[in-house]
Amino acid sequence: MAVEKWSWERVRALRLERHGLAAPLGGGPAAVVRAMASTHAQVMSAAELAIAIRLDGATRQDVRAALWNDHTLVKTFGLRGTVHLLPTEDLPMWLGALAGLPQAPNNGLPEEARLTPGQTDEIIDAIGAILADAELTVDELTEALGDAVGSWAVEKVMPAWQEMWPRWRQITHLAAHRGALCFGHNKGRKVTYTNPHRWLPGFTPLPPEEAHPALLRAYLWAYGPSTPARFAHWLNAPVRWAREVFEATELRQVEAEGVPAYVAADDTAEPAGPPAGLRLLPYFDGYAYRVGNQPPELLYPGRAAERVLPYNFQILIIDGVVAGLWHQKRSGRRLAITVEPLRPLTPAHRRELDEQAERVGRILEARPEVAIGEVTAGSHP
Repeated sequence: MAVEKWSWERVRALRLERHGLAAPLGGGPAAVVRAMASTHAQVMSAAELAIAIRLDGATRQDVRAALWNDHTLVKTFGLRGTVHLLPTEDLPMWLGALAGLPQAPNNGLPEEARLTPGQTDEIIDAIGAILADAELTVDELTEALGDAVGSWAVEKVMPAWQEMWPRWRQITHLAAHRGALCFGHNKGRKVTYTNPHRWLPGFTPLPPEEAHPALLRAYLWAYGPSTPARFAHWLNAPVRWAREVFEATELRQVEAEGVPAYVAADDTAEPAGPPAGLRLLPYFDGYAYRVGNQPPELLYPGRAAERVLPYNFQILIIDGVVAGLWHQKRSGRRLAITVEPLRPLTPAHRRELDEQAERVGRILEARPEVAIGEVTAGSHP
């Protein structure tokens, strides 16, 4: 049987459609996050913009309501141990998959600062119980853990940000992956943690042998066609493990621009049209757009490879490839947007840019003012 050949144009068109960048998605913020296979949320304003810009008429308030009122979204430590938004209903799959990833033999800490597997289990069990009906700051949770587990769990032995953190904090992401911890409402400027079972009572993470193929299918829907190496890169997991997951999942091999790659066996959808449109993507949204599926030389053509690829800028995409960068600066209700295109903008592109800026302004509840010029601000760490 002949292997189906995919052009780069088809890959781009499908990516734009499935990410809600060709036309708005339906179903609300949780459906958008599901379509993106999670949304990076290290900077919440960027996550709010990334989600709302994929919905018709939504603002950041709709994303906040999904997270804090309706609890259809959960803010937690997701892939690569970084902060992400996940659909609450999908927690069994996500946490089963993340908790079942191969773990590095040690975390780089000196031996006297590390936790044994037994100590890790004890702390995570205590975290789940303490947060069962509470939202606690790091300091409050540390105090409670000291009382519940012992002083050894909270001894300050972990170097971080020019200070020493309590021993338990080295496994914060593991506690999240095992379903004992997620983010709660902020207390002023301080984050809090709570137990995700408050939002999805009684859920049980899927066994890894079920969760990993389910996560792979979610990834391929958003970023396919792809390969084990790219899937491993997306998760920061071993390539050998990723190959085993590919082999255990019903997939269909295709050839994307001459490179063997895979999609889900039942994914036979064709894009509705060629890749088209100008979009402004916020911080980390563009990072996910790249990290989810290389090759970067196609996503970042020409000057974009040098000016944008090595950094975490807010990106301008045209027809599904990176064509520039942009920056925003807020002052009261005014939102100054500077766009640095790396290719000439047609009159149609300029109209789309103005429309996108207006959309960004509505989402962020500000009055946008657009200027074309060099972005002098640095990238986000």
